[in-house]
Amino acid sequence: MASNLKSLSDYDYNAVPNASGYRFGIIVTDYHTDITFALFEGCQSTLLQHGVLAEDIEVYHAPGTYELPYAARLMQEVQYPKVDAIICLGCVITGETRHDEYINQAVAQGIMQLNLRPYDADTNTDCPVIFGVLTPQTHQQAKDRAGGKHGNKGVETAIAAIKMAVLRKQVSEDSEKALKEYKGAKSQTKEEDEHMPF
Repeated sequence: MASNLKSLSDYDYNAVPNASGYRFGIIVTDYHTDITFALFEGCQSTLLQHGVLAEDIEVYHAPGTYELPYAARLMQEVQYPKVDAIICLGCVITGETRHDEYINQAVAQGIMQLNLRPYDADTNTDCPVIFGVLTPQTHQQAKDRAGGKHGNKGVETAIAAIKMAVLRKQVSEDSEKALKEYKGAKSQTKEEDEHMPF
């Protein structure tokens, strides 16, 4: 839904899982810092409100929005201890040229590709990466969505990160349980076959 119809900061607190014990990475850009740092504040405070410890939030800075996918990949592959979700915060404002279109498309594609990478336990490639980039036409529109009249996109990204981190853990645990049950059933069938009289 468009943010002019709904506040980015409005959500059902009770519908968000408790995030204590989870670790999150936040990458915030150093371009349009009056916007991106406001996004960061909304994001970080929301994570803390839902049980994340301050020491379980890793923060890195990227020079601009275009560099977010690379920074997120580094965090996926190098960060230790590993994080459960990565949040990318940036802002690209439409200008006189079409630079915003190229940057926005490249960053969206880059983050999507990180989310679709094949699983590799050694490099944490199944760690979800959240797109928290504002793409307004004016600086005022950006301010309106970074703690202004339309709320704070940083809050929305924190909620998405929590839900995806919990989903990732849930799917992983369910898969491990199913695999154990399958192996147990297979082992039992093998033992029964070995004791057959023929």
